[in-house]
Amino acid sequence: MSDAAVNPGARAVQLRAELEEHNYNYYVLDAPTVTDAEYDLLFRELEALERAHPELVTADSPTQRVGAAPAAEFSGWKHIVPMLSLGNAFGHEELHEFDARVKRALELPAEVDIEYVCELKIDGLSMSLTYTDGTLTAAATRGNGAEGEEVTGNIRTIRAIPLKLRPAGDLTGVLELRGEVYLAHEEFDRINREREEHDEPVFANPRNAAAGAVRQLDSRITAARNLAFFSYAIGATGALQLENHMQLLEFLRNAGLPVNPNIRLAKGLAEVQEFCDHWESARHSLSYDIDGVVIKVNSYALQRQLGFVSRSPRWAIAYKYAPEQAETEILDILVQVGRTGAITPVAVMTPVLLAGSTVSRATLHNEDEIRRKDIRIGDRVIIQKAGEVIPEVVRTLTEKRTGKELEFIMPVTCPVCGHAVIRPDGEAVARCTNIACPAQNKQRIEHFVSRGALDIQGIGPALVEQLVEAELVADPADLFTLTVEKLESLERMGRKSAENAVAAIQGAKNPPLGRLLYGFGVRYMGSTVSDILAAQFGSLERITTTTLEDLLAVPGIGPQIATAVYEFFQQEQTAVLLQKLADAGVTPQSAAPQGEGPLTGKTFVFTGALSFAREEGERRVKALGGKASGSVSKNTDYVVLGEKAGSKADKARQLKVATLDEKGFLEMMGELGG
Repeated sequence: MSDAAVNPGARAVQLRAELEEHNYNYYVLDAPTVTDAEYDLLFRELEALERAHPELVTADSPTQRVGAAPAAEFSGWKHIVPMLSLGNAFGHEELHEFDARVKRALELPAEVDIEYVCELKIDGLSMSLTYTDGTLTAAATRGNGAEGEEVTGNIRTIRAIPLKLRPAGDLTGVLELRGEVYLAHEEFDRINREREEHDEPVFANPRNAAAGAVRQLDSRITAARNLAFFSYAIGATGALQLENHMQLLEFLRNAGLPVNPNIRLAKGLAEVQEFCDHWESARHSLSYDIDGVVIKVNSYALQRQLGFVSRSPRWAIAYKYAPEQAETEILDILVQVGRTGAITPVAVMTPVLLAGSTVSRATLHNEDEIRRKDIRIGDRVIIQKAGEVIPEVVRTLTEKRTGKELEFIMPVTCPVCGHAVIRPDGEAVARCTNIACPAQNKQRIEHFVSRGALDIQGIGPALVEQLVEAELVADPADLFTLTVEKLESLERMGRKSAENAVAAIQGAKNPPLGRLLYGFGVRYMGSTVSDILAAQFGSLERITTTTLEDLLAVPGIGPQIATAVYEFFQQEQTAVLLQKLADAGVTPQSAAPQGEGPLTGKTFVFTGALSFAREEGERRVKALGGKASGSVSKNTDYVVLGEKAGSKADKARQLKVATLDEKGFLEMMGELGG
């Protein structure tokens, strides 16, 4: 019998080593060797072992990535080697000037080709990681270059960043390894969808979302953001001996840090320009944002010879891409009422083609944003898609004003119910004060029946509006009291349609617990949080009677979310709603660990526009014992392709992974009973 089988300490060491190896395969090599379920089993075993033997917990254990209690503030951190900024080049002409400056400084003839390394310029937040004898001891933001903010607790939650370096050279002493923390498009979309669902202001772009996550005082919130990281530079080198930048990138990769695969060792300026031009058009195929290319002289000897000017190196430059923008006119500014009463101004614009799609509306977030940008009805404005997704007004073309433009005035009464609109102290969002506002009721009910929640087919926005206006439904529970006769009384509702609607409603009486929680539309509680709570507490009764302290102890649940959930279940109207649901026979399925099924061991990836919510597809796969992943690898079994499937479809073809169109996936689910 092995030592690990009888010795908890030896088993803990073994488990930590296995988990770190799996992290390396997943995040660095992009070639996972185990399924998520297998990884989770190892992780849970280590968690249980450390709970039983607290003395075995180490600072670099994978279990120590979930985040800690909120910090009071960030402390300053002085970089051993300053984090310098780069000069910028816009266009080929300025690249030629950079190349010429390098050659003049090195006293080389114009016809000589310099060896440059070209790397994608990730649009994220610069970060310095300090490793002491190979162990992560500190992480800090760039700050002013000489001193940043120490954010070690938050950075430890990023699984792509190793807590201990792999043996890839002499790790003795202090190493400052630099890189970029970023947010992938898919994760950015998920976060903003949840924020929109809960009337929170959306992030303008992935960079802002990543920066906000890194600077959270509560690292549990950071952990829930699923940040990613690419490494690309070094400050203090410790005992390392490196001759060029390509050697550094190889060291970083071997040491366990993710390095962007899109790198080119260019022999001269022509190849540099080719790389820059290629990625300017190909950048939309990436799963993350870039805003240009960084070009560096490869040789460290030449870098030392070139030196620095002011706070920038002479041996590197950033070739910047211009953001895709368009000019249009603000035709009107309307306000929308969300289900929590949030009043959101929306710009109605002359339709314009931008980054591959026609844009005619853009959220203006709140009154402060409108005042800050001085946006008026009738203005000509420049718009762009933030993170290639959300249309935003960049600036107002005040020089094109005619004098006929009108200032927007936030309504003091709700445009739907006429009740007062107030803006609570310290908040940017104005809200309707009437909790019975029809607009709020309609949106709450629409949310309750939506695909991500109870998914009641045939109950769309138009029917919900009729039901509320006819006073047949005042809250989600009233849906379950509807009869065929009541529905038949509505305009344009035939007998067959009424029967189908009632059947769909009655068929939704036993929803998964996570879906029901999500359907309640609690502020800040999106589908991910709902599933976390369902898995943590197992039953609706336990959640409704839990304490604020218990909620705060759940990994991934920060104070804001915990407070909102706790207060929701303390409200009298919530108790009434829950009783009405119970009286109507609505009984959620208790959450249970994922079991085995016909898809056990199979991994699915969903990409592109599908007629069903991606979360719904993932739930169906998991219900049959399979798992869903956000990235395609050689261990992926199926990639489900919707319309406009991008880089994931390409990678599936490259790796010869089986693909399914939407029809094929739904047929498979039907055959397997999912």
